[in-house]
Amino acid sequence: MDYKDTLLMPRTKFKMRGGLINKEPKMQEEWSANKIYEKKLKQNEGNTPYILHDGPPYANGSLHMGHALNKIIKDIIIRNKQMRGFYAPYVPGWDTHGLPIEQALTNKGVDRKSMSVEEFRNKCMEFANSQIDGQREGFKRMGIDGDWDDPYLTYKPEFEAAQVRVLKDMAAKGLIYKGKKPIYWSPVSESSLAEAELEYKDKRSPSIYVSFPVDDGKGILDEDVEMVIWTTTPWTIPANLAIAVHPELDYLQFNYEGREYLVAEGLLDDFLEAAEWDKDKVTRTKELKGDSLEYITAKHPLYDRTSLVVLGSHVTLDGGTGCVHTAPGHGADDYTVAQQYELDVLSPVDDKGVFTDEAGKYEGLFYDKANKVITDDLKENDALIKLEFITHSYPHDWRSKTPVIFRATPQWFASIKNVREDILKAVEGTKFQVEWNKKRMYNMIKNRGDWVISRQRVWGVPLPFFYAENGDSIVDIDVIEHVASLFEKHGSNIWFEWEAKELLPQGYTHASSPNGVFTKEMDIMDVWFDSGSTHRGVLETRDDQVYPADLYFEGSDQYRGWFNSSIITSVATKGHAPYKELLSHGFVNDGEGRKMSKSVGNVILPEKVMKQKGADIIRLWVMSSDFEDDVRISDEILSQVSEVYRKIRNTFRFLLGNLSDFDPNAHTVPYDELKEVDQFMNQRFNEIVNMMLECYDRYDYVSMYQSLQNYINVELSNFYLDYGKDILYIEKEDAHIRRSMQTVLYKIVTELNRLLAPVLVHTSEEIHQHTPHAGKESVHLEYHPQEAEVDDSLVEKWQYFMSVRDDVFKALEKARNDKVIGKSLEAKVYVTKPDGLDYEDIDGALKQLFIVSQVEVVESLPEADAYDFVSVKVEHAEGTRCARCWNYSTAESIHGGDDDICPRCREVVDAQ
Repeated sequence: MDYKDTLLMPRTKFKMRGGLINKEPKMQEEWSANKIYEKKLKQNEGNTPYILHDGPPYANGSLHMGHALNKIIKDIIIRNKQMRGFYAPYVPGWDTHGLPIEQALTNKGVDRKSMSVEEFRNKCMEFANSQIDGQREGFKRMGIDGDWDDPYLTYKPEFEAAQVRVLKDMAAKGLIYKGKKPIYWSPVSESSLAEAELEYKDKRSPSIYVSFPVDDGKGILDEDVEMVIWTTTPWTIPANLAIAVHPELDYLQFNYEGREYLVAEGLLDDFLEAAEWDKDKVTRTKELKGDSLEYITAKHPLYDRTSLVVLGSHVTLDGGTGCVHTAPGHGADDYTVAQQYELDVLSPVDDKGVFTDEAGKYEGLFYDKANKVITDDLKENDALIKLEFITHSYPHDWRSKTPVIFRATPQWFASIKNVREDILKAVEGTKFQVEWNKKRMYNMIKNRGDWVISRQRVWGVPLPFFYAENGDSIVDIDVIEHVASLFEKHGSNIWFEWEAKELLPQGYTHASSPNGVFTKEMDIMDVWFDSGSTHRGVLETRDDQVYPADLYFEGSDQYRGWFNSSIITSVATKGHAPYKELLSHGFVNDGEGRKMSKSVGNVILPEKVMKQKGADIIRLWVMSSDFEDDVRISDEILSQVSEVYRKIRNTFRFLLGNLSDFDPNAHTVPYDELKEVDQFMNQRFNEIVNMMLECYDRYDYVSMYQSLQNYINVELSNFYLDYGKDILYIEKEDAHIRRSMQTVLYKIVTELNRLLAPVLVHTSEEIHQHTPHAGKESVHLEYHPQEAEVDDSLVEKWQYFMSVRDDVFKALEKARNDKVIGKSLEAKVYVTKPDGLDYEDIDGALKQLFIVSQVEVVESLPEADAYDFVSVKVEHAEGTRCARCWNYSTAESIHGGDDDICPRCREVVDAQ
């Protein structure tokens, strides 16, 4: 007889193959049609809010794996909070202004000069919208849930108005001013740059040592002494107005081949080596302290003017000569020290990096090409001591990838120094998962200079300032609020469409404009001011948001970007940080840790992965990544993740298949009546629940991933489910031992699936739909299980037994290799008693737990193999193999009798 039909084999429509690429889009359509996101918010309405504020990605370009990592982690965080009962809406946003969009249009052939500013800005908006639409669909395809129909966009009139009001509040506190300071400037982009817009790359530069003959030694230095400076930017020599020395350093005057020179004593040897001068020809003439050199003047080597010797604490012995070339228009330290001595801020270079008439004979030269001309002139004037070329790290414009210059221009600034201590206190009060990141943020604010907030572009929020007839700038709080109101009603294009007088309040007058003539500022705000104002434009203004947010989460580069600008504007206007906690992730590299590059051919795009494998594979990859550091991805890594996914999926399939006849409302066995092995697995699962909840709380998804793999592979598959086949398939449908196990399996299926739902959003939904008596219409409307108490003594007892079981399995493997048995059910096991454990205390048949046909417990096995906890001997099982359960039996009915199945199976079959 074929007994197959008498077995309770797994039955489920949950397929072994995921088919994610076809199922996921349909599932997303169903979620949208059934308004699952809205229902999630509705059921938690009134509960404690949790706000993760979205840092806006830039609205330009296709999505890459960095976008996927960022948005999926945010989605996991928010979904977890929603399933913990928090009211956690997600409002996505986009950064829409700035040079990249202007540049993209230019690259597409848009002729900016042939159209008005308003027309060009409208083109920029249209382009931004097209990029937003593409990126939005990509994010939705990843399973990211949120208010996609109403995102925040920085070009929207209501947002621009809120941003202008942030500026107004800062101006009201005297934190906004116009000044001429050296700033990072991109000659290619023709615009100032923020520090966050820089990237450092190697650059080959001329390195020169130049002598400045003393003009007036003030009785300290003779007039024939030459002060030696060093620089890698010869083009800044025309702007030299001073030489800085450190007041506490020792300086040495020395003679070399008949000429007298001055350098810091601690750098003499380095200088002689660089100049390739013979040390034996040096004669020391005089030693001086730096502070004695103050106010000495030296002759400029190119012009008929002098350079003042000034004292500066920034001078070090790290390199150079200790006599520092000082061009106040081209360096931060230069500017600072020049202010103390009331020197001019000379910067004879225009927006394109070309010398102006202030540079004399160099007018019209591009600064980089001027390096050679100036160096040649220094040599002709006998002022060039040494020229060589060095390769060093140098700031580049992150968009044009070209070197920047430090250049003084009239710009609008936000003062940092006046609010620095308040910002540092806010950093101290912010929660960080990694203490080092707090120090990183703290030091960035501590060392940050005033913020250049003006940009010489058109696609952005205009700076709402005016100028009087005499050129005075007008920073009027009431006027700024009036402009904000106009922007809110009409959008910021009016700034370029209307005359200055139309933008001012009706009847506005100013003492510096007796004729009522005004002009308007044509610079726009730095885009970091846009994104740095989202706490006002989103958190404070939307009904579904809360300020400050619970969490800001972005890439680690945002410590000098969005995290930075946001805390400045928030503290400056409201006195506290816009976030309670900061979390960051690293960059996504290839499998070897290299940066992804089209030229290298190692780029992996999320769109391609989703078409080939599905979004849940990317989401599982995110779970497997230690995201606080740089992470890696490759086809091989994705294949490994896919294997883990298949294991997870097939485990759930096995569980579902063995629950097809289980009704939790009718068949659940109370905990006290469970078989002890089932109680143990229930307690172990409680530990898994607690572990996963804890991992969610600390954003430690990689530990969750690793623990989950171990649990599924070792405890479920290798033990519980393998052990359970003899019960689930063989026993009567309503047998207590079977319902006991099904009770625990049902708990594992439903609760583990809910815990995985924030990560495997599509697969968990599919599992939910195939779970009998699952409950709510979507797994995403369910809640996580609560943290559970664990019976530690029971767990410890059974874990000890599992170690004993491992010893038995080692013996079975040896017997299999020795050809004593084939499958484990062909075995009879003799086993000794372990110390501290009585087998009678194990509420379960040892033969089922060891997955063998017979077990005999003996006092000793002197000739058997001794393992870690017990001695084990394996023989071939006695009796005859049951045709139904495949266990060997010595019962008379099967062993020499007229039946082909064991008594247990006969009872089950007869009952059927």
